Amino acid sequence: MTITTTRYVHGDTAPSRGDTRFEPKPPPRIWQATESPFRGYQPLPTDGYARSSSKTAIVIDNGASLLRAGWSFDKAPRVSFPTIVARYRDRKINKTVSYVGYNAFADATTRGQIRNAFEPGSSVVGNWDVMEGLLDYTFASLGIAGQDGGVGRPIVMTEPIANLGYSRKTMTELLFECYSAPSVAYGIDALFSYRFNKGRSGLIISSSHTATHLIPVLDNKPIMSNVTRLNWGGYQGAEYLLKLIKLKYPNFQGKLTDYQAEEMAREHCYISQDFDREMSTFLDWSGLEERDHMVQYPFTEQVVVEKSEEELARIAERKREGGRRLQEQAAKMRLEKLIRKEQTLEYYKDLQQRLVNQTKKEIKRLLDDDEFRDEAQLEKTIQELEKSIRKARNKDVGGPDNPEEEVEPTFPLLEVPDESLDEAGIKEKRHQRLMKSGYEARVRAKVEKELEKARVADEERIDNERRENDLSNWLEERRAARQTLLQRIKERDRLKADLGNRKSLASQMRMKTLANLASDQPGKKRRRGGDDDNFGANDDDWGIYRTVAIGDQSDDEEEEDLGAGLKNVEAQLLKYDPSFNENNTLEAQNDWTQSLMHAFLRGPRPSDPESQQEAYQIHLNVERIRVPEVVFQPSIAGLDQAGIVDIAGDITNHGLAKPADRERVLKNIFLTGGNTMFKGFEERLKTELRGVLPMEIPINVQKASNPVLDAWRGAAQWAAGDDSEGGFVTREEYLEKGPEYMKEHSLGNATTF
Repeated sequence: MTITTTRYVHGDTAPSRGDTRFEPKPPPRIWQATESPFRGYQPLPTDGYARSSSKTAIVIDNGASLLRAGWSFDKAPRVSFPTIVARYRDRKINKTVSYVGYNAFADATTRGQIRNAFEPGSSVVGNWDVMEGLLDYTFASLGIAGQDGGVGRPIVMTEPIANLGYSRKTMTELLFECYSAPSVAYGIDALFSYRFNKGRSGLIISSSHTATHLIPVLDNKPIMSNVTRLNWGGYQGAEYLLKLIKLKYPNFQGKLTDYQAEEMAREHCYISQDFDREMSTFLDWSGLEERDHMVQYPFTEQVVVEKSEEELARIAERKREGGRRLQEQAAKMRLEKLIRKEQTLEYYKDLQQRLVNQTKKEIKRLLDDDEFRDEAQLEKTIQELEKSIRKARNKDVGGPDNPEEEVEPTFPLLEVPDESLDEAGIKEKRHQRLMKSGYEARVRAKVEKELEKARVADEERIDNERRENDLSNWLEERRAARQTLLQRIKERDRLKADLGNRKSLASQMRMKTLANLASDQPGKKRRRGGDDDNFGANDDDWGIYRTVAIGDQSDDEEEEDLGAGLKNVEAQLLKYDPSFNENNTLEAQNDWTQSLMHAFLRGPRPSDPESQQEAYQIHLNVERIRVPEVVFQPSIAGLDQAGIVDIAGDITNHGLAKPADRERVLKNIFLTGGNTMFKGFEERLKTELRGVLPMEIPINVQKASNPVLDAWRGAAQWAAGDDSEGGFVTREEYLEKGPEYMKEHSLGNATTF
């Protein structure tokens, strides 16, 4: 259902000179939130198997994020898909169905059954059923039917550095036993990428999906004893960004997914060249519209009917005309009421004249007919009517309202003993006693009001004298009073928020008070058939409801007192404290143009709390540089490790003993892996390394031609070359020496480090 509302468009506030907050801004650029990556039907490239021979290898880059596969003669992988499988039993066909890779995002049912082959945040296979499903899909996508019971082709597969022996053993058993592979070889993805980019000696910085590795290489041979791992990659970065967004928008109504977080980090984040300086000025209003990126999630907006200037003028005129009619009606009603009062007054005065020279019995009959007790009440009613008529006439003609001084009444019956009075006299005596109490209360209130007025004037005089004699101490007291009021306002707001949360301490204490209202012994369980409930017998019992409902005073009164007191103190500081200006007041701090929190949450533009579009928006500003900064400063994400610059400096300064080797390594610092594709990564790394290494050593930073695909390309190039023959474990060797057996080569792991 679409809800139609009306919005009144007013002119913008006049911009202040030199303030970019009020300058006209271009329309904001909006990035749409990424949907689930379901790709639908994709034709499979099955012609590769017909072109292959028994010596053509199947190359699989078994990454924790994506699995890429193809033939060794290919220039790029033929298939690439996430390492996930959704498997569930379809009741319609009574069969178990599996959706692999992007197909697992087909609908809500499949997305709810997604399982990953790898342990979260690592490159270690943890679900071998899923891994087998991935390999089945891979071989089928490459056109391998398996008529002879196996794949019939050698397999080259990447693995992480220092892969666990159990993981490699299980993978070897799976490939040989389940797929009857003739031979299998393993290699490290970062080394394959380095070989494809014709590297010989250098320092490889491989920042992939689950970790970042630094590998020194000399003469095409990695120095595995000096390899260092930083437990941070694309997966941890996306998870960190997701946590920051959830902390920033705790009540966000859209659905945030890991895939969307990865896409946001990939598209919006970049490496800052001076993180501390840029972080301190990132939310400055100048240029914030370019730095703040707005991500829009799907929403259903209310249809807003805009009013034109002519319509607004007609509406205003109708309001003014309605106001005039109401004023005329009110004046007519006041006039009619005044006429009725004058007629009533004339009647009562005529009645008062008719009472003259009448007998007591006739006087009582005439008074009873008009519901008067005695002539005194009639006289009082006449005086009140004259006063009311006089006041109404002054109001209508605009004259001053001069209230008459209240004449001190007399109460003669109070001095007469009850024995000397009849029943009517005693009743009148009680009435005079009440009248006297009311009169004395009004006199006391008037005296107290005068005393309070004198006290306030005296305090103001003393305060002015203290300000004139000791201005510095007076200002300190005013500042302390302002801080106290601000703290009380914060405490009041916090208490209001806590009362709305039933799990808060304030709500729990309130419910405990309510639960103990009828108990004479709070905290003890009431037994059935016990003592009778006597709550309410004492008048003090009912005070608990005032405590529960409004406390010592109502929220409106407390809010008014605190707000008025704070404005008074701030007015004094504005007048006498040169260091206190309008920007320091609470009202200015709550203004969105002065609020750093508004710039953090909603960017450089005003926000509409009722807008559904803004409720489904995410603003990325400081997160854009904070997330990728972790590889340089892991401590900002709570990671107790050194950054890649410190690790690189330690490897080159302490891990390489010969200065010549150190110089050869630093001449070729090689970047690979998807997490190195952030803008500014190379420049920042070179700048930081220059600060920790000797000035005379030249530093050259090179990025892979394709940091994501070069690992597969290097593996395919290696598998098609002659130098790969010594790296394969044949089926005969597997049967003879077992699944733990492996062959070392220059691009793979070593048995010992």
